[in-house]
This record gives sequence, structure tokens and C-alpha cells, in this order.
Amino acid sequence: MNKSYEVEYCNLDLRFDRRTIHNFIKSLIQEGYSLYWSENDAYFIVSIRAARRLVKLKFQRVGERFKMVGNYSFRDEKLVEIMERMIGATRGHAVVKRFRERQIVIENIMFGEIIRMVEISGVEHKVLFQREQNITLEDIAKAFRSKRAEERVPVLRLEIDYELATLSEAMAAGDEKAALEAKGRLEILRKEMLLLEA
Repeated sequence: MNKSYEVEYCNLDLRFDRRTIHNFIKSLIQEGYSLYWSENDAYFIVSIRAARRLVKLKFQRVGERFKMVGNYSFRDEKLVEIMERMIGATRGHAVVKRFRERQIVIENIMFGEIIRMVEISGVEHKVLFQREQNITLEDIAKAFRSKRAEERVPVLRLEIDYELATLSEAMAAGDEKAALEAKGRLEILRKEMLLLEA
């Protein structure tokens, strides 16, 4: 892999049970990684030696399950592949930044699927992919009823980030209709966030 290639994972929201973490550790060992793990009342931590660096993955205990927390940066191709499989398998949420020579590709992932992909080269940025998202009040009410607040808030933050990016693009392009629609969706999301944080 090109040494200038790096992948950064931010705003992670991946949920695991203990068995999934053990399978993850097993797959790392099978790939030949040197690692160790430790556990306390709050965290399960897996420390991996990769590309002459020590990477510590933190899994926060949430009841009987675990949630991956923190931001991580990898230059190791196999570790990137394992991380991507994990995001897909857990139907997790993340912002993935792929750094190459003078170029960044940013992927917004929700429920294990890419919803938006943007390429940045210097001062120019280009939307490579964007999935249409029509969030209705009924969808919000359904999500609110079916999920506990602590599970909904990280997803809601990603949705707000997505709408802010949409609004920014619409304003830069002078598209008043799209800007008004984005503002309307942001207002709905803002109200939901206020309800959840109350």
C-alpha cells in the first residue's frame, strides 16, 4: 500500500456483544497481529501492534453490550479491511476519511452503508455519491419510540451534520429551494435533539 495512504475513522457508533469482540480478536490473531487486551468496569481495550505503531481500540461497556468509542487512524491495509467489515457487520455509523496524495475522500456511513461520499482536492470538493434521504415526522416519531435516547443521539448528530453539509452546498450553489428544504429538515432534527436532551 502507498505509504501516503491513511484512513481515519471518526464519530464511530458501533455496537457489540462480547462474542463479537472475541471473534474480532480471533480474526486479528489469524491475520498475524501482535495484540493484547484488558478489561475493567468501564472499558474493554484491545491494543494492536500495526505498522510499528500501537493502536488501542476502546469498547465502552453499555449494560451487557459494548460500544466502540474514539477516533482511529490506520495506515495498515489489513486493519482497514477488518475495520470496514466490522462497520458493515454491526450496521454501524461512522465518518471515514481516506487520505491520499493531495486528496481526501470522506464517506458518511449510516447503518453500515455509505450515504454520502465527497472528494476534496485542494480547495475544490466534489460530491461523488449522495443517497437521497427523505426523513418524515413519522420516521422521527418511529425512531423516537423504538430507540433509547442514548442510541438515537449519535445517529441524530450524523443526520444533522449531513443536513448542514447539504445546506452549505445549496447556499454555495445559490439554490434557494434546496437551502430552504435543508433548513426545514434541520429544524425538525433540532427539535428532536432538544426533546432527547431534555
